[in-house]
Amino acid sequence: MIAPAAETTESRDGLLADNIVHFARALRTAGLRIGPGAAVDAILAVKAIGVGDREAFKAALRATLVSRREDMALFDEMFSLFWISPEQIRKIRQLMGPLSPRRPKEQKANPGRTRASNALMDSRRQPREERPPDMDVDARFTTSSDEMLRSLDFEQMSLAEMGRARKAMEKIVLPADIIKTRRHARANSGRIDPKATMRTFLRSGGELMLPSFRQRREIQPPLVVLADISGSMSQYTRIFLHFVHLLTARRRRVSTFLFGTRLTNVTRSMRLRDPDAALDACTEQVRDWSGGTRIGTALRDFNRLWSRRVLGQRATVLLLTDGLERDDIESLEMEVDRLHRSCRRLVWLNPLLRFDGFEARASGIKAMLPHVDDFRPVHNLTSLADLVHALSGKGSTIERVRRGQPHG
Repeated sequence: MIAPAAETTESRDGLLADNIVHFARALRTAGLRIGPGAAVDAILAVKAIGVGDREAFKAALRATLVSRREDMALFDEMFSLFWISPEQIRKIRQLMGPLSPRRPKEQKANPGRTRASNALMDSRRQPREERPPDMDVDARFTTSSDEMLRSLDFEQMSLAEMGRARKAMEKIVLPADIIKTRRHARANSGRIDPKATMRTFLRSGGELMLPSFRQRREIQPPLVVLADISGSMSQYTRIFLHFVHLLTARRRRVSTFLFGTRLTNVTRSMRLRDPDAALDACTEQVRDWSGGTRIGTALRDFNRLWSRRVLGQRATVLLLTDGLERDDIESLEMEVDRLHRSCRRLVWLNPLLRFDGFEARASGIKAMLPHVDDFRPVHNLTSLADLVHALSGKGSTIERVRRGQPHG
């Protein structure tokens, strides 16, 4: 999409500046937070380094237009679609020729590809003046947009679909998981409380003895969220944090931890009333977003520093990760087992379960499976609704039974 070169140097500089401005607008349409002065800084940076080296040109634009780590993947996709190099044009012409090579194997779409494509196509769409003719359509066998949104993968959502998904999460009924504690409270019926009955008897001067009753207190158990923010889990975790924000605002005790190469407690940031402000605060607090992952190290730090603080009163733990561990597997299995014995229920949420042919072949997944109580997918709105039913005790028991895995 780079404009053709003009005859003079001034005209070339003007066209390059216009393209940089259009590129900044496309990034803003895709969801990046870019101020009016960022485009000017990008133009000055490109003029300072020149346009001879494509990687240096890309680094200059990234340094001036990107301010958040989670926007790096979207910037890379937008750059590859907007600034097409001559080599890529030559490859496209070869593919369109009569002797085109064999079609490559389909690969998984990169994060941000859908949002980048939609942002570039929206600027080229022109409103149609002609009104289409009236047509009668039989919609009995079609699928509504709401049903398509519920089944759409989080990673393939566009910017508009992500906004609709956030609004749909607000309509999800939160889990009604109630447990009985060891403490007792006053009640109108139930077991007789001898101490309260005797106090009432003494207060009346020994003339009247009325029985007092008690029953065990019922509360919602604390909820602890451990979410993976590595490169493969970044998009799923970001959408799932909107759901966690709803839980934090409506439940008694919700603790949120994010981990990549290190463990970060973002509970206070998630208590902000505005969900966008809460996620921005989490992003500023976390330093290893979209980086590597060390599941065993993160769980060890949680068990050593935070387990006794947040896992009281029979807490439920939601572990969001794909289980692709590259460090010591024995240490990972030991830490997962320790976490499982410290909480009431350990629910593992894995986006890889969205594939029908999923099998537990990775060593990290094999080490973690025997020590979890529930193994569930979390990749769309339907899976979130199933998770709510499972936490309430209304859903199916163990997801890994369907996958042919034994129950530990």
